[in-house]
Amino acid sequence: MVATIDITTGDGIVRGSQGRRVSRWRSIPFAAPPVGELRFRAPQPVQPWSGVRDATEFGFAAMQHRRGAQLGPRRQQPTGEDCLTLNITAPNTTSATPRPVMVFIHGGGYFIGTSALGLYSGARLALRGDVIVVSMNYRLGAFGYVDFSEFSTPTHRFETNLGLRDQVAALEWVRRNIAAFGGDPNNVTIFGESAGAHAVLALMAAPAAAGLFHRGIAQSPPADWGPSHADARLFARRCLDKLGAKPGDEANTLLTARSNDIRRAVDRAVNDVMHHQPGLFPAAPQIDGDFLPKPIVEAFADGSAHRVPLIIGTNRDEGTLFVRFDDTLPTTPERIRWALKQAGDDAEARVTAAYPGFPDRKTTVRMGGDYTFWRPSLAVMEGHSRYAPTYAYRFDFAPRAVQLAGFGATHALDLIPVFGATATPVGRALTAAGGQRGFRAVSRQFQDNWLAFARTGAPLSNWPAYTEERRSTMIIDYPSRVENDPERAKRLAWQGVHPPALV
Repeated sequence: MVATIDITTGDGIVRGSQGRRVSRWRSIPFAAPPVGELRFRAPQPVQPWSGVRDATEFGFAAMQHRRGAQLGPRRQQPTGEDCLTLNITAPNTTSATPRPVMVFIHGGGYFIGTSALGLYSGARLALRGDVIVVSMNYRLGAFGYVDFSEFSTPTHRFETNLGLRDQVAALEWVRRNIAAFGGDPNNVTIFGESAGAHAVLALMAAPAAAGLFHRGIAQSPPADWGPSHADARLFARRCLDKLGAKPGDEANTLLTARSNDIRRAVDRAVNDVMHHQPGLFPAAPQIDGDFLPKPIVEAFADGSAHRVPLIIGTNRDEGTLFVRFDDTLPTTPERIRWALKQAGDDAEARVTAAYPGFPDRKTTVRMGGDYTFWRPSLAVMEGHSRYAPTYAYRFDFAPRAVQLAGFGATHALDLIPVFGATATPVGRALTAAGGQRGFRAVSRQFQDNWLAFARTGAPLSNWPAYTEERRSTMIIDYPSRVENDPERAKRLAWQGVHPPALV
């Protein structure tokens, strides 16, 4: 019989499962189900319940292609619109003081992913650092990141930036309730990878998130994703065309169409854009002038982003994963040239000169990864360092098997060491050809720095802050080292390059 543990929240009692070393609560609602009349609306308060609500099992993942909610071989989480829930993992031991809280935001390009992935429970991180780990679901794709506000009616308003609003609502729930689980609402760190890292930066640029967290960690953020107001509306019309909505009947179509039909229409529209306009991603937080007032990189440059300590970095070989499994980045010579032509007359010559091997495949893939992740992250590092403590890193380590497979330090590889999963079946598979010692050492470095940052606002003392004068960057490897202004020529070549507008 599984031991259980009950906690009283502001909405009612939740019953979690108590293991030998940690307790877990799964799929606690932080907002009302966004269904029916609440579809495409900002998150609304939870209806309190009486009695005890079971929180020992996961509910729905956000609407997405079923493969995006894959939890293991032949094991998928059900998907649905009723998805606004979060999960909590806490050590079983008592603590004399409230524990730091680390809130993880999953990636997946804003159209796939789930907080139910076993890796994201954060049990090893919670135990190593004596912290509370929270993970959340938020609306994805069609239901979270398409701006249908143009089609609002007097009786139904469609709101913008729903996925970002969901994340704010989850953080508000944490502020109200995490003390009941032993957490400190005045010491909250948000961290995420890929789209989740972009979400960290978007939250730092969103006025509504002020005071809800106290530090941020952005792992591989595509930092300048975010369509303009005009582009977001143009993309919404394309989505409705794919859905087959008749002029004048758009609102009714959005409210009555089957969720999977809406999801498929938007997925097709996203794929069309990404394959024909490499470098542009249209289904991301929109610059609506309200909830997200200005482009994210601009908010960091002018100091209007929340001035909290930030760790930000990328992986050396970001692009290799996408070439193998999802070739939508500008990772071919033709796509790189197209993206660079949109950035000005001399951008192509300047950037390609900084990558001497271009247009060979390895160099081009590296360029595509740098274009998407490293280039805009540099702008965030530079801007934020003027106003708040900023710590930059690059992840270079890859076990031998991963190198032999042609991936290197690829996108998302850092999740394994961050969550301390090097000894799991996946971690062992990645080190089947050697490198387990190095992978464990890298994991300790990630975790010790992330945990020190969550506790104090600074990583370990051997990691200097990033400044425009020195550009100190921790190169996470085996062994690790600090470099000042790594890849300087490439950094300078990317200056002034921006993603294209939607056409």
